Order: sequence, then C-alpha cells, then structure tokens
Amino acid sequence: MKILLVEDEERLASFIRKGMSAEGYEVEIAYDGRIGLSLFRGDEYGIIILDVNLPHINGIELCRMIRSENEAVPVLMLTALDSLADKSDGFNAGADDYLAKPFEFQELLLRVRALTRRNGTKQKQVLRLADLELNLDTQTATRAGERLDLTTREYALLEYLMLNKGKIVSRIDISEQVWNLNFDSSTNVIDVYVSYLRKKIDKGFSPKLLHTIVGMGYVLREG
Repeated sequence: MKILLVEDEERLASFIRKGMSAEGYEVEIAYDGRIGLSLFRGDEYGIIILDVNLPHINGIELCRMIRSENEAVPVLMLTALDSLADKSDGFNAGADDYLAKPFEFQELLLRVRALTRRNGTKQKQVLRLADLELNLDTQTATRAGERLDLTTREYALLEYLMLNKGKIVSRIDISEQVWNLNFDSSTNVIDVYVSYLRKKIDKGFSPKLLHTIVGMGYVLREG
C-alpha cells in the first residue's frame, strides 16, 4: 500500500518512512502542502498522513481540498497541536483520525492499519493510466476493457511501473524493487521482460504507454 506523508520535519518524515517501509508500506513524502496537493492529484494512495503546520498550504486547508476531490481516502492528522479546538478543526476539515506529537511509532502503525481496514470496503484498489487498469485486489490487468494475460513477473513489473507512473525507473530499480535481486549488468533479463510487457499492454492500443528512456530506464506515461 502507498502512503502519502505530508510533513515538513525532514528527520521525522525520514523516521516514519523507514518504519513504514519495514512494515511493507511504500511512503512518498512531501515537505510542504503545495507539493502534497500535487502528489495527491497525480497518484493514488491508500492513506494520507498530514501535519498541520505546513508551508504554503496548511494541513487543515489541504485536508479540505483533498476531501473536495476524494471522499474515500483515509486522512490521518499528525501534529503537535492537540487541543480540543485543534482536533475539532481537523475532524471538521474531513480527517478520519488525529494523532498528537510526540507519539509512539507503534501507535501510528496501529492507527494506519485500522483506517485502511475500515476503508477497505469502500475503496477498491485499482491503479489507472489512460485506459489501462490494474486491480490490486484480484491481481488482474485490462486495457480498454480487454483482459491482459500476464505472467507473475509481468504482473509484478506492471504493478511497480503503475505505482511509479510518470517516473523513470532504472534497470537497477526494477531488479531490486520488483524481484529483490542484486543487479547484474551482464544480463538482459529485465529488458526481455519489459519487451514482453510492452507487447501485451501496448500492441494494438493507443496511446503507447511504456517508453524506453535511453541510458536511464523505463517510464509508464501517456505520450
């Protein structure tokens, strides 16, 4: 599951990402509200964790903006402002939970798990790009409504690319993040699987989505 963490304290953000990553979550960090809003609009997240005192757009206002566009995604406010009035502002803005700093990481983890379980029945885990859809619940992919027959490795590769759509990922990234292997520059196995996947998701469809960036890697995007 992918978490959007909007937190301007870099050490705390790094601590949370390290702990959550160890629990199997993928964490993307924004250090101010404006970047947080941009990331939210450009990707799909299982939960959003917001600080309140953020540069450019504060957490309360950011929560309202998120809620105006997505009523389902869980939002957890994480802040040193812990008065009843502060909590009331957070919940009135659309937050699902409110955790005051300082906090124990284990409590944050338990709250994240509770929110995502509670939300599981109302938010289907589907990643989309153009008419390409990847259903994380059923581990199936479709393009323009047509079912794609993917092998286990092709599915894992597509999931990683979809989670990082719009970003260039290197062969090293794919080797380490998708198959948990040390990168071997002498093998072309990654190029082969990218070629297999490209034929299945792009052949006969428009626009082409899987692109090779010479000398850098691959990117899944429109155009």
